Amino acid sequence: MANNLLAGKRGVISGALDEQSIAWKIAERCVEEGAVITLTNAPVAMRFGEIQKLAEKCKAEIIPADATSMEDLEQLFSKSQEILGGKLDFVLHSIGMSINVRKKKEYTQLNHEWMLKTFDISAISFHKMMQVLYNTDAMNEYGSILGLSYIAAQRTFPDYSEMAESKALLESFARSFGYHFGIKNKVRVNTISQSPTMTTAGKGVKGFTEFFDYADKMSPMGNASAETCADYCVAMFSDLTRMVTMQNLYHDGGFSSMGMSPAIIGL
Repeated sequence: MANNLLAGKRGVISGALDEQSIAWKIAERCVEEGAVITLTNAPVAMRFGEIQKLAEKCKAEIIPADATSMEDLEQLFSKSQEILGGKLDFVLHSIGMSINVRKKKEYTQLNHEWMLKTFDISAISFHKMMQVLYNTDAMNEYGSILGLSYIAAQRTFPDYSEMAESKALLESFARSFGYHFGIKNKVRVNTISQSPTMTTAGKGVKGFTEFFDYADKMSPMGNASAETCADYCVAMFSDLTRMVTMQNLYHDGGFSSMGMSPAIIGL
């Protein structure tokens, strides 16, 4: 049920690929709550995704952008302000890709050139986004910037490979840039550490289905769905969380606080 929590707000949502994407659900919920948005993804992703379908549903324009390109990001945020009619109130970073994972490279044998590409796409792009937003004064006072993360930033999940370091870097950027944005115009920057979620990208990780089931049993409330993550993001984009910044917020049904669960060992 919509409560108009984002009435009058303008935002940019990155990373929606298909209906399984968390960013897709977030875009839908933001619009349901009264926001107007633009959508963006890499040109290559748009060729095999279904973002046009989402754009029609959300009455949103799509602005293709390579998140590793400062020039593309400058155009993205400049054009978004033109389309939406003013400065931005919220921005979602939902971008991640590892060539090493795709090519099934073992962690001890990673291609380091590919690793650098992973960091650029999955984490440094978050800093680039914020740097453009900061330098062009594109965010309204008390705006909200979110990046989607995962607990592998703190814990070891061997098959997550160097995406774990990417998420750790992403979370560090939120803390560091959150300070500067807070001083500048009270814009808050946070990351949300989401449960394993049945997305197109997630299912590409080795052993994902088995781990999804494990996390679901380990978490007292079960895995958090993409839909409930969208609800959480709406709350973080709203005026109800104006003083929350520089945090990594777990949205995982309690998984991050568990040590042992009787459900796992059959008690």
